[in-house]
Amino acid sequence: MAIPEMHPLAEHVGVEAHGVDLNTIDDAGFDALRRAVADHGVLFVRDQTLTPEQHIAFARRWGPIDVNKYFPANGGYPEIAEVRKAENQQTNIGGGWHTDHSYDQVPAMGSILLARETPPTGGDTLFASLGAAFDSLSDGLKTTLRGLRAVHSADHIYSADGIYAKTDQAADLKGHDERTRAVHPVIIRHPQTGREILYVNPAFTLHFEGWTREESMPLLTYLYQVAMQDRFHCRVSWAPGSLAIWDNRSTWHLAMNDYHGHRRLMHRITISGEPLH
Repeated sequence: MAIPEMHPLAEHVGVEAHGVDLNTIDDAGFDALRRAVADHGVLFVRDQTLTPEQHIAFARRWGPIDVNKYFPANGGYPEIAEVRKAENQQTNIGGGWHTDHSYDQVPAMGSILLARETPPTGGDTLFASLGAAFDSLSDGLKTTLRGLRAVHSADHIYSADGIYAKTDQAADLKGHDERTRAVHPVIIRHPQTGREILYVNPAFTLHFEGWTREESMPLLTYLYQVAMQDRFHCRVSWAPGSLAIWDNRSTWHLAMNDYHGHRRLMHRITISGEPLH
């Protein structure tokens, strides 16, 4: 197979590959996909026909699979987490800016999300480049941030009294007794590109290590506002068979919740990562 043709989705983040069949892609083509994800943060492809077995086999080419603790599994495939919203539900999963698994001691490398059922309109996903966000900061702030570490957890999201417990997604989620806490550098280096990346996010970052939350929030809020600028984003629009692969170390994402009354079903496989430095 020829090397996939790549088209940027936005200036700082995202690339779409054309002329790709993920079931038959050879090693050279796969290496091009891997480089694209490292360089651009997210890779998007359309019109893929993958069975659950093929989805899992493709994911294993990227690395070991993390089995999700919170989302329902797809039938007999524990590797595949279902990210779903029914016609009668108001709350979606991932409706705020976040980075998957930053609450793990070794955060996930990335995720491979396959659209199975999509609404007629809406349900797009936004991605943000946290490398570009960091690059935009002043030299003085960069120096300060390089000396900080931050505490991450998911307990306030998924526990029995967490955010989702108060919504119509509560019955679908599990892992209420899981307890998570991880401390990571605020600025990490991407293990493939060496690029410095801002590694905090609004969903799972609680505070800076050694700081109170009250002390931490003014600076964290400023950093979030920087990364939320449209100039650092791309948007992908889904149809059945669309697939995105993103790098959790270098991007945030947000699932738009603008399709009430329609069903949306996505299959997600999460790929294990490596310690952050």
